[in-house]
Amino acid sequence: MAKYWKMAGFGHTSVLGDEVVEWLAPRAGGVYCDGTLGAGGHAERILDACAPDGRLIGIDRDPVALETAKARLARFGERVTVVHGAFADARALLTGVGVAAVDGFVLDLGVSSMQLDRGERGFSFAHEGPLDMRMDTTQGETAAELLRRLTVEELQDVLSRYGEERYSGRIARAVHEAVRARTIATTTELAAVITRAVPKNPREHLHPATRTFQALRIAVNEELGQIEHFLADFPALLAPGGRLVVISFHSLEDRLVKQRFRELEWTSRLPADLAAAAGERTVPVVKVLTGKPVTAGEAELAGNPRSRSAKLRACEKVAVAA
Repeated sequence: MAKYWKMAGFGHTSVLGDEVVEWLAPRAGGVYCDGTLGAGGHAERILDACAPDGRLIGIDRDPVALETAKARLARFGERVTVVHGAFADARALLTGVGVAAVDGFVLDLGVSSMQLDRGERGFSFAHEGPLDMRMDTTQGETAAELLRRLTVEELQDVLSRYGEERYSGRIARAVHEAVRARTIATTTELAAVITRAVPKNPREHLHPATRTFQALRIAVNEELGQIEHFLADFPALLAPGGRLVVISFHSLEDRLVKQRFRELEWTSRLPADLAAAAGERTVPVVKVLTGKPVTAGEAELAGNPRSRSAKLRACEKVAVAA
C-alpha cells in the first residue's frame, strides 16, 4: 500500500514516495540527483534508502524551496549537496560539484503545493497575490510582464498550446483588453476576468481560470523547453545501469517523457552490419522499466488529492549514448 509523505508545517506532500524508491532502487555507495528538490521529500526517502554512505545532489530553481530542503535534510550532513539551478542545466551543475555521472536521477515536474499555497508567489487564483509565477524568483520575466508583452494572437497560442484551453480566443481578448486598461494587477483580478470571459457550464468541475494559470506558469518558466533540454541530455548524466524516474502531472509532460524513452530504446531491425552501415543503433541506450505509467494507490489518493494526476515513468541506462 503506497504511503504519502508530508512535511509538517508546510502542507507539502511528495507524491509516489514509495514508488520513487522502488523504481530508482537506491543503494549504499550510490550517487543520486533530485533535479526538482522542492521541500526534500523524495530526497529524504532516497538518502534513507542509500545509507550509510550514498550521496544526493539536490537541484531546484526555487530559493525558498532550497532553504526548506536544507533544513529538512540537515541530518544527512555531507551526504547532501544542494545546488540552486534548473534541472535542464544538470550536466553543468553536476560537473560544478565534481560529479561526472549519477546512479539515479529523479524529477517531480510541475508546481509544488508550497508554491501554490503562498499567495505572494502568484501561482494560484485561490490566493490573492502579484502576477509572478516564477519558480526562480531571482531572475526571468514575471507573468505580469509576459501578459504586457504578448499580442492577443500570441496569448491565445500560449493558452491553447500549454493549457489546452477551448476558450483561448475569448480569454486572450478579454485579458489583453484588461491589461491595456491596467485593471489586472493580482491573481484574483486575472481570475475574475477569465471567469467573465467564458460561458458558464454547470457540468464543468474545474475553475474557469485553471487552464489559463497552468498555461501562463508553463510559459513563464519555459517548463516544456526545460524538459526537452533535459531529456536530450540525460543519458550522458547516468552511469551504466543508472536509472531515471520522472513524475509528470499533465499530458504535455508525460508525452515528452514517453516519446523520448521509446526513442532511446529503439534499435534497428536490420542485420548488425547493415545497421552499422546505415548509421542505425543496434544496442538500446535505455531499457524502459514501466510499460505503462505508474499511478498512485488508493491510500495515497485518499490522503493526497494532488497525486490523482501523477504519472511515473522509469528507465535504466544500458549503453553509452551515441
